[in-house]
Amino acid sequence: MFFLNNVLSFPPVEKAGIDGLLAAGGDLCPQRLLLAYKNGIFPWYNEDEPILWWCPDPRFVLFPDQLKISKSMHTVLQNGTFKFTMNRAFKEVITNCKSVPRKNQPGSWINNETINAYTQLHTLGYAHSAEAWQNGTLTGGLYGIRLGNCFFGESMFSKVSNASKFAFINYVAQLKKEGVQLIDCQLHTPHLESLGAQMISRKKFIKLLNQYC
Repeated sequence: MFFLNNVLSFPPVEKAGIDGLLAAGGDLCPQRLLLAYKNGIFPWYNEDEPILWWCPDPRFVLFPDQLKISKSMHTVLQNGTFKFTMNRAFKEVITNCKSVPRKNQPGSWINNETINAYTQLHTLGYAHSAEAWQNGTLTGGLYGIRLGNCFFGESMFSKVSNASKFAFINYVAQLKKEGVQLIDCQLHTPHLESLGAQMISRKKFIKLLNQYC
Protein backbone atom coordinates (compact mmCIF):
# COMPACT_ATOMS: atom_id res chain seq x y z
CA MET A 1 0.00 0.00 0.00
CA PHE A 2 1.24 3.48 -0.88
CA PHE A 3 1.02 6.53 1.38
CA LEU A 4 0.04 9.79 -0.27
CA ASN A 5 1.44 13.23 0.49
CA ASN A 6 0.45 16.68 -0.74
CA VAL A 7 1.40 15.87 -4.34
CA LEU A 8 -1.70 15.25 -6.49
CA SER A 9 -0.84 11.81 -7.84
CA PHE A 10 -1.69 8.14 -7.37
CA PRO A 11 0.37 5.01 -7.94
CA PRO A 12 -0.54 2.77 -10.91
CA VAL A 13 -3.77 0.90 -10.19
CA GLU A 14 -1.98 -2.40 -10.92
CA LYS A 15 -0.15 -1.87 -7.62
CA ALA A 16 -3.37 -2.36 -5.64
CA GLY A 17 -3.51 -5.29 -3.24
CA ILE A 18 -5.63 -8.39 -3.73
CA ASP A 19 -8.47 -6.65 -1.88
CA GLY A 20 -8.20 -3.60 -4.14
CA LEU A 21 -6.56 -1.28 -1.60
CA LEU A 22 -4.14 1.01 -3.43
CA ALA A 23 -3.16 3.91 -1.16
CA ALA A 24 -3.81 5.75 2.08
CA GLY A 25 -3.68 9.39 3.11
CA GLY A 26 -4.06 12.55 1.11
CA ASP A 27 -7.25 14.57 1.25
CA LEU A 28 -10.67 14.94 -0.38
CA CYS A 29 -10.01 18.16 -2.26
CA PRO A 30 -11.83 18.41 -5.61
CA GLN A 31 -8.66 18.06 -7.66
CA ARG A 32 -7.62 14.83 -5.93
CA LEU A 33 -11.10 13.32 -6.08
CA LEU A 34 -11.49 14.05 -9.79
CA LEU A 35 -8.03 12.65 -10.51
CA ALA A 36 -8.95 9.52 -8.57
CA TYR A 37 -12.19 8.87 -10.44
CA LYS A 38 -10.57 9.57 -13.80
CA ASN A 39 -8.10 6.78 -12.99
CA GLY A 40 -10.66 4.31 -11.65
CA ILE A 41 -9.90 4.96 -7.98
CA PHE A 42 -12.39 5.79 -5.23
CA PRO A 43 -12.17 6.62 -1.48
CA TRP A 44 -13.74 4.30 1.09
CA TYR A 45 -12.79 4.40 4.75
CA ASN A 46 -14.04 4.55 8.33
CA GLU A 47 -14.13 7.82 10.23
CA ASP A 48 -11.30 6.79 12.60
CA GLU A 49 -9.03 5.76 9.70
CA PRO A 50 -6.88 7.69 7.24
CA ILE A 51 -8.48 8.10 3.82
CA LEU A 52 -8.17 4.80 1.95
CA TRP A 53 -8.17 4.63 -1.87
CA TRP A 54 -9.35 1.57 -3.77
CA CYS A 55 -9.30 0.08 -7.26
CA PRO A 56 -10.63 -3.49 -7.00
CA ASP A 57 -10.27 -6.26 -9.56
CA PRO A 58 -12.75 -7.29 -10.84
CA ARG A 59 -14.96 -4.17 -11.00
CA PHE A 60 -18.76 -4.06 -10.73
CA VAL A 61 -20.32 -1.98 -13.51
CA LEU A 62 -23.56 -1.41 -15.38
CA PHE A 63 -23.80 -0.74 -19.08
CA PRO A 64 -26.94 1.39 -19.55
CA ASP A 65 -28.07 -0.74 -22.52
CA GLN A 66 -28.15 -3.77 -20.23
CA LEU A 67 -30.39 -2.31 -17.50
CA LYS A 68 -32.93 -4.91 -16.33
CA ILE A 69 -36.39 -3.82 -15.19
CA SER A 70 -38.67 -6.40 -13.57
CA LYS A 71 -42.40 -6.55 -14.26
CA SER A 72 -43.11 -5.32 -10.74
CA MET A 73 -40.80 -2.32 -11.25
CA HIS A 74 -42.46 -1.53 -14.58
CA THR A 75 -45.68 -1.21 -12.59
CA VAL A 76 -44.03 1.07 -10.02
CA LEU A 77 -42.57 3.24 -12.78
CA GLN A 78 -45.97 3.70 -14.36
CA ASN A 79 -48.41 3.94 -11.44
CA GLY A 80 -47.40 7.37 -10.18
CA THR A 81 -46.26 6.19 -6.74
CA PHE A 82 -43.09 8.30 -6.93
CA LYS A 83 -41.94 11.48 -8.63
CA PHE A 84 -38.44 11.63 -10.14
CA THR A 85 -36.10 14.65 -10.04
CA MET A 86 -32.38 15.30 -10.56
CA ASN A 87 -30.09 17.59 -8.57
CA ARG A 88 -32.98 19.02 -6.61
CA ALA A 89 -31.81 17.87 -3.18
CA PHE A 90 -28.14 16.83 -3.37
CA LYS A 91 -27.28 17.65 0.25
CA GLU A 92 -30.39 15.83 1.49
CA VAL A 93 -29.57 12.77 -0.60
CA ILE A 94 -25.99 12.40 0.60
CA THR A 95 -27.04 13.08 4.21
CA ASN A 96 -29.67 10.34 3.97
CA CYS A 97 -27.11 7.98 2.43
CA LYS A 98 -25.13 8.53 5.62
CA SER A 99 -27.97 8.16 8.11
CA VAL A 100 -30.55 5.73 6.71
CA PRO A 101 -29.83 2.18 8.01
CA ARG A 102 -28.96 -0.54 5.48
CA LYS A 103 -29.81 -4.21 5.78
CA ASN A 104 -26.87 -6.27 7.09
CA GLN A 105 -24.67 -3.15 7.40
CA PRO A 106 -23.79 -1.66 10.80
CA GLY A 107 -23.29 1.87 9.45
CA SER A 108 -22.08 4.04 6.60
CA TRP A 109 -18.58 5.14 5.61
CA ILE A 110 -19.96 8.59 4.77
CA ASN A 111 -18.96 11.26 7.31
CA ASN A 112 -19.11 15.04 7.51
CA GLU A 113 -15.79 15.35 5.66
CA THR A 114 -17.24 13.29 2.83
CA ILE A 115 -20.47 15.27 2.72
CA ASN A 116 -18.57 18.56 2.52
CA ALA A 117 -16.23 17.26 -0.20
CA TYR A 118 -18.95 15.89 -2.48
CA THR A 119 -21.19 18.88 -1.90
CA GLN A 120 -18.30 21.02 -3.15
CA LEU A 121 -18.03 18.79 -6.22
CA HIS A 122 -21.77 19.23 -6.72
CA THR A 123 -21.34 23.02 -6.64
CA LEU A 124 -18.60 22.65 -9.26
CA GLY A 125 -20.92 20.60 -11.49
CA TYR A 126 -19.30 17.17 -11.11
CA ALA A 127 -21.39 15.47 -8.42
CA HIS A 128 -25.04 14.78 -9.15
CA SER A 129 -28.06 13.36 -7.38
CA ALA A 130 -31.26 11.62 -8.44
CA GLU A 131 -34.31 11.68 -6.18
CA ALA A 132 -37.56 9.82 -5.63
CA TRP A 133 -40.38 11.74 -3.93
CA GLN A 134 -43.67 10.56 -2.47
CA ASN A 135 -46.30 13.13 -1.54
CA GLY A 136 -43.62 15.82 -1.47
CA THR A 137 -41.28 13.85 0.81
CA LEU A 138 -37.85 12.59 -0.25
CA THR A 139 -38.08 8.80 0.00
CA GLY A 140 -35.04 7.57 -1.94
CA GLY A 141 -32.13 8.62 -4.08
CA LEU A 142 -28.53 8.26 -5.11
CA TYR A 143 -25.48 10.40 -5.85
CA GLY A 144 -22.26 10.07 -7.78
CA ILE A 145 -19.72 11.71 -10.08
CA ARG A 146 -20.11 12.39 -13.81
CA LEU A 147 -17.00 12.63 -15.95
CA GLY A 148 -17.47 12.61 -19.70
CA ASN A 149 -19.62 9.64 -20.65
CA CYS A 150 -19.00 7.81 -17.37
CA PHE A 151 -21.00 7.98 -14.16
CA PHE A 152 -19.44 6.81 -10.91
CA GLY A 153 -22.16 5.80 -8.48
CA GLU A 154 -21.29 6.39 -4.85
CA SER A 155 -24.26 5.54 -2.64
CA MET A 156 -28.03 5.27 -2.53
CA PHE A 157 -30.73 5.16 0.13
CA SER A 158 -34.37 4.20 0.42
CA LYS A 159 -36.93 5.00 3.09
CA VAL A 160 -39.79 3.36 1.19
CA SER A 161 -39.71 0.07 -0.70
CA ASN A 162 -38.59 0.49 -4.34
CA ALA A 163 -37.80 4.22 -3.95
CA SER A 164 -34.06 3.90 -4.64
CA LYS A 165 -34.73 1.50 -7.55
CA PHE A 166 -37.20 4.00 -9.00
CA ALA A 167 -34.62 6.80 -8.81
CA PHE A 168 -31.85 4.59 -10.18
CA ILE A 169 -33.82 3.27 -13.16
CA ASN A 170 -35.01 6.74 -14.14
CA TYR A 171 -31.52 8.17 -13.77
CA VAL A 172 -29.91 5.42 -15.86
CA ALA A 173 -32.47 6.16 -18.59
CA GLN A 174 -31.57 9.86 -18.45
CA LEU A 175 -27.82 9.15 -18.50
CA LYS A 176 -28.31 6.90 -21.50
CA LYS A 177 -30.08 9.74 -23.34
CA GLU A 178 -27.11 11.97 -22.55
CA GLY A 179 -24.62 9.49 -24.01
CA VAL A 180 -23.27 7.84 -20.85
CA GLN A 181 -21.74 4.47 -21.77
CA LEU A 182 -20.52 3.18 -18.40
CA ILE A 183 -21.84 3.30 -14.84
CA ASP A 184 -19.34 2.32 -12.14
CA CYS A 185 -21.00 0.48 -9.25
CA GLN A 186 -17.63 -0.24 -7.56
CA LEU A 187 -18.43 -3.34 -5.46
CA HIS A 188 -20.93 -6.14 -5.96
CA THR A 189 -24.40 -5.92 -4.42
CA PRO A 190 -27.33 -8.28 -5.15
CA HIS A 191 -29.54 -5.19 -5.47
CA LEU A 192 -27.59 -3.81 -8.44
CA GLU A 193 -26.94 -7.24 -9.92
CA SER A 194 -30.72 -7.66 -10.20
CA LEU A 195 -30.74 -4.45 -12.26
CA GLY A 196 -28.14 -5.75 -14.71
CA ALA A 197 -24.78 -4.82 -13.20
CA GLN A 198 -21.91 -7.23 -13.82
CA MET A 199 -18.28 -7.89 -13.01
CA ILE A 200 -15.56 -6.99 -15.50
CA SER A 201 -11.79 -7.09 -15.15
CA ARG A 202 -9.97 -4.00 -13.88
CA LYS A 203 -7.98 -3.96 -17.12
CA LYS A 204 -11.17 -3.74 -19.17
CA PHE A 205 -12.61 -1.15 -16.79
CA ILE A 206 -9.58 1.12 -17.13
CA LYS A 207 -9.68 0.72 -20.91
CA LEU A 208 -13.33 1.79 -20.95
CA LEU A 209 -12.54 4.78 -18.70
CA ASN A 210 -9.86 5.92 -21.11
CA GLN A 211 -12.37 5.61 -23.93
CA TYR A 212 -15.42 7.26 -22.33
CA CYS A 213 -14.21 9.46 -19.48
